[in-house]
Amino acid sequence: MSPERKSKSVLLASPRGFCAGVDRAIQIVEESLKKYGAPVYVRHEIVHNRHVVDRLRDLGAVFVEELDECPDDRPVVFSAHGVPKSVPKAAAARDLNFLDATCPLVSKVHVEAERHHSAGKHILLIGHTGHPEVIGTMGQLAPGEITLIETEDDARNYQPTDPDNLALVTQTTLSVDDTSALIAILQSRFPSLALPFKEDICYATTNRQAAVKAIATDCDLMLVIGSVASSNSKRLVEVALTAGTKEAYLISSAESIDWDSVDRADKIGLSAGASAPEYLMHGVLAALRSRYDVDLREFRVTDENVIFRLPRQLLPEKAPAA
Repeated sequence: MSPERKSKSVLLASPRGFCAGVDRAIQIVEESLKKYGAPVYVRHEIVHNRHVVDRLRDLGAVFVEELDECPDDRPVVFSAHGVPKSVPKAAAARDLNFLDATCPLVSKVHVEAERHHSAGKHILLIGHTGHPEVIGTMGQLAPGEITLIETEDDARNYQPTDPDNLALVTQTTLSVDDTSALIAILQSRFPSLALPFKEDICYATTNRQAAVKAIATDCDLMLVIGSVASSNSKRLVEVALTAGTKEAYLISSAESIDWDSVDRADKIGLSAGASAPEYLMHGVLAALRSRYDVDLREFRVTDENVIFRLPRQLLPEKAPAA
């Protein structure tokens, strides 16, 4: 150990970074560019990470806010967060070639909401106002058919027309613990509330939060790599603080590290949200090693082997039968 350099213990949470849904969405844009050539239009950021978006833009992707910004003769990709039903309907009306990069686990929530609605139930959606995933889920049904529950006060004060005919779905990127608290309140008020057959919070969100919890009590500081627009990344910061880390904050890359905070900490935890590429983690570790003698240990709570198929338009064409 160099005498003039401080030593830092760095605990690396695993799993971290890209999930299967994000990986699939990025592949859809990349494969669309290979198949159709540039430009390929993308409605909204494909995932919430500036580094990912900038790289795809350099490859020829054009990011737009609304469908009317897309020309008729170029493909358009819908983001991983999902879209209201009105969007693919409008694309089909224009005969656009559109590819849906909605995460299959988000699509599962859409199907659940429609199924419950068909059974005559009013839908309660636990989520964050204005998040693209929430906008997409609420847009699966007519206005007024889904009520957003964002806080414990919302859960306590909601007054349904028919308390015996309610069903629950949730945003996939929420805090597991916070969501459990809201569900408990709703269940105590509405015992017949229909819950998801399988938890809506996605496996990747759950696993990343569990990994952060596993190291949080041993850390003076937790650094989470992710975008300020990323719900699952912000939840990791909250989870770390709740689990006992003295200080935790979100960084977009090594360039946004607060070195005063790092200097004060003896043990530093590192994680990354589900839309943060692994090379950003390598950059943070390189920056730490440039200033300190780093003792790196990885803590893995589970292995992930989930893979989602690409849309049929991008699958290899089968050779004709001989």
